[in-house]
Amino acid sequence: MTDNFIAVIDGSTSKTRKQLSWWMSNGRYAAKTVARYIKKMPAGTTSSQFCQGVTAAIAKKYGKSKMQHYAQHPEERLTASCIVFSRLRREIWMVGDCHCLVGDNYFDNPKPTEQAMAQKRSDEAHRLMAEGLATKDELLTHDKARESIIPQLVEEMKKQNVTYAVIDGFPIPRQKVKVIPLDFSPWTIVLASDGYPFLKPTLEASEQALAQQRLTDPLNIETFKATKAFMQGNNSFDDRSYIRFSI
Repeated sequence: MTDNFIAVIDGSTSKTRKQLSWWMSNGRYAAKTVARYIKKMPAGTTSSQFCQGVTAAIAKKYGKSKMQHYAQHPEERLTASCIVFSRLRREIWMVGDCHCLVGDNYFDNPKPTEQAMAQKRSDEAHRLMAEGLATKDELLTHDKARESIIPQLVEEMKKQNVTYAVIDGFPIPRQKVKVIPLDFSPWTIVLASDGYPFLKPTLEASEQALAQQRLTDPLNIETFKATKAFMQGNNSFDDRSYIRFSI
């Protein structure tokens, strides 16, 4: 939060062990870089200027000599999704996987293949259990079903900033960025990362829905299908951030 912007930033889960920084994951590094950029943005920044500026901020971390390498290896990039509210422009900008509530209206911006990948993982988990190759508890400790789709997830990353938008140091296609204009009516707004599969008007209700999902379908292969499970010892399947405010 700044005087002029409110944002939720979600670093992408690494699909490779290679990291740009030895002390933090690529997703966390990306999120911190985006946050630092937003803190310095002029109040009148447009969505287009944000996309250009934050892309340059990430690219700077690579260095010019490594840009060709990262062009060929998107799985190694610093990658994040972000949803931003601009106070001055009264707009919400959605870059990558994120969602929001504007009053009673729900908006999201998912990857085009996310549900297909989640379905493949669900099918594989069902197969492993049906054939006696793994139990539910074993999959919650060692998710072989997710491992089976990692090559496809890495392959899909080659389409970053082509078929879908992310912040990764490479040009963001403007047509893939969702911009929500707000009139001058009073609005209550919720911005959240995709770690909340069921976005509710309050944090408490969103947490309750998440807890219910964990209780009834911890593998995320039935009532809600995802590319990850609630791994043993975790109270969620993904990073989660939630902020509600009124304008």
